[in-house]
Amino acid sequence: MTVDRIILGIDPGTNVMGFGVIKVVNKKMEFIQLNELLLSKYPDKYTRLKLIFERTIELIETHHPDEVAIEAPFLGNNAQSMLTLGRAQGVAMAAALSRSIPVTEYAPKKIKMSITGSGNASKEQVAKMLQQLLPGLKELPKNLDSTDGLAAAVCHFFNSGRTVVGKSYSGWDAFVKQNQDRVKK
Repeated sequence: MTVDRIILGIDPGTNVMGFGVIKVVNKKMEFIQLNELLLSKYPDKYTRLKLIFERTIELIETHHPDEVAIEAPFLGNNAQSMLTLGRAQGVAMAAALSRSIPVTEYAPKKIKMSITGSGNASKEQVAKMLQQLLPGLKELPKNLDSTDGLAAAVCHFFNSGRTVVGKSYSGWDAFVKQNQDRVKK
């Protein structure tokens, strides 16, 4: 049995950051971990961002993921909320990229569609389907931010080898190659 790769999935947030880790062995998923980082007890938004970065680095050093899948902020009515979520996502992405780990982002509807077959599925439906897909996931947590992070990892597994609608960069070199029209010469 050889481990093909390890995927870290992250659902970024400034109140709760959910995350899940799977390993792929002989092209089959195996559940490793899911949990959440509770940030609402910290009043300072910069402290929260620092903790997101540090926890992401800690997860990388513990599990040595080959890839990181992250849920992209969704476009809502509140621009300030989207900006805040974008900062949390950016900090988690920067942590992975600082360790040269490729990052792929997925829209929430894409993740739900990959897991349940419906882009409008509830968090509960996603969590229940993850239990079906990952036999090692016995109990569901009370807060489903962690299963959202796990869902990002599973979505990435399902979309591996396919054309990805989200953006994927393995570092600055990859970004420059994929964005030649934005580079000043």
